[in-house]
Amino acid sequence: QVQVAESGGGLVQAGGSLRLSCAASGRTFSRYSIAWFRQVPGKEREFVAGITWSDGTTTWGSTTYVDSVKGRFTISRDNAENTVYLQMNSLKPEDTAVYYCAVDAPTTGERSWGQGTQVTVSS
Repeated sequence: QVQVAESGGGLVQAGGSLRLSCAASGRTFSRYSIAWFRQVPGKEREFVAGITWSDGTTTWGSTTYVDSVKGRFTISRDNAENTVYLQMNSLKPEDTAVYYCAVDAPTTGERSWGQGTQVTVSS
């Protein structure tokens, strides 16, 4: 099973920025599709952004975003570092949540989750 660890959460004022990191184990990191989700108490976990696999030469991974973060959040990957980033700009109080990273294994399709990182945006 892939080991996943998120970091980079914290407290920020509205309009500020944070960058979340998702580190994953494994020698085939470039073949993982990876996504960020977020969850607030009492609500279902929500998809935020995702990036598909990349070989680092001809395919860099396609990205998708939930409408509420388009133009503010950017997902990217660094295969050499086995890390995916979520750059979050122009943060709003409604972005407050625990953010989780999900890694999908390329052959089995098994999904592995991290423990989550708290993001709090004050108004």
